[in-house]
Amino acid sequence: MVSGLRVSVDRERCTGTGSCVFAAPAVFEQDDADGRVVLLREHPEPGESDDVQEAADVCPVAAIKLHRR
Repeated sequence: MVSGLRVSVDRERCTGTGSCVFAAPAVFEQDDADGRVVLLREHPEPGESDDVQEAADVCPVAAIKLHRR
C-alpha cells in the first residue's frame, strides 16, 4: 500500500548536500556522477512519510516538493 504522498525533486536546484539521503535513504540517493539527488520512489510507503517530510524540511535549497492527495 502506498501513502497519499507523491514526491518530486528539482535536480537543477539540488546542490548535492545529501541531507535527504540521510533523512530518507529508501527514497533518495545521490548520483555518483554529480552528487545530485536521485528519487528512488515517487510514492513512498506510508511508514516513510515522516522521513520524507524531514528530508524536504532539511533540504537547504528546497529541491524536494511533497504533493499530498
